[in-house]
Amino acid sequence: MPAVALALLPDLMLLLAGGLLRRTLPGVGWQAIDALNFRLLFPALIFFSALRSPPLMSDLMVMGLGVWAGMLLACGLAWLARSLGPERFLDFAGMWQTAWRFNTALAIVAAQALPPEYRGLMAIAIGLAVPVANILAVLALSRGTGSDLGTTLRQVLTNPFLVASVAGVALSILEMHLPVIAMDAVTKLGQAAVPMALLSIGASVNWRALACMDRFEAALNAIKLLLLPGATLAGAAVLGIGPGPRLTLTIFAALPTASAAHVLASVYGADRERVAKVIAQSTLIGCVTLPLWLLALL
Repeated sequence: MPAVALALLPDLMLLLAGGLLRRTLPGVGWQAIDALNFRLLFPALIFFSALRSPPLMSDLMVMGLGVWAGMLLACGLAWLARSLGPERFLDFAGMWQTAWRFNTALAIVAAQALPPEYRGLMAIAIGLAVPVANILAVLALSRGTGSDLGTTLRQVLTNPFLVASVAGVALSILEMHLPVIAMDAVTKLGQAAVPMALLSIGASVNWRALACMDRFEAALNAIKLLLLPGATLAGAAVLGIGPGPRLTLTIFAALPTASAAHVLASVYGADRERVAKVIAQSTLIGCVTLPLWLLALL
């Protein structure tokens, strides 16, 4: 548990560094960084995260249904708070996605708190959750741009996040591997994604307004960090799911939201400052809630 709490501190430091560096680049410079993350760096991270050892079919069934149900629940709960959010649907969609997205890097760290025999389940959860999380986010943001059905489907199917996640899961299931040199290059690109995104988020956050959480932001954070893991734990217990999947699904549900939400919001033209604010809030609050969930479960 201490390792998970400490794992959040570098993220917070990078957010602060981004705030200090805000004026070193013009706004278009930070938007260019977001575009690079969207087109190259985050897809590399997602591909690498999804490309794992071939999972068992039983684990695929339980973990897949668990993470998908959780994300749909978070999506529905956040939709109920629509009246509290921004009037423009695109700005709402940018914030809405933070309710079901998750911090991939922290998921990998949190898995180390699990018993060794359960740690592989977190990799399965990540690989199965990434495509659905991105489909939901791109659908919401595309609707916010007023795109027609054909344009929306094209944006969904060609979204770099989705392409990378589907490719990673497919290669994993087919037990295919990239050459070592190519995989090393992809890994290095992926390692740059989160730091670059956190710096950009820090540069976008209005730090004075960070502590002033409005009702919609409070609802999103409560859904992501409290209601979703609580509902996941209760649902797993009622359905008689085994201890390994139950622990993993609950910890997965309790993860702070993803910095990738800011990248997508920026690319689609949503209010990136408000999305950055929610991500920073989720990371700060997650420093407390995630260790508490681990303490309660382990």
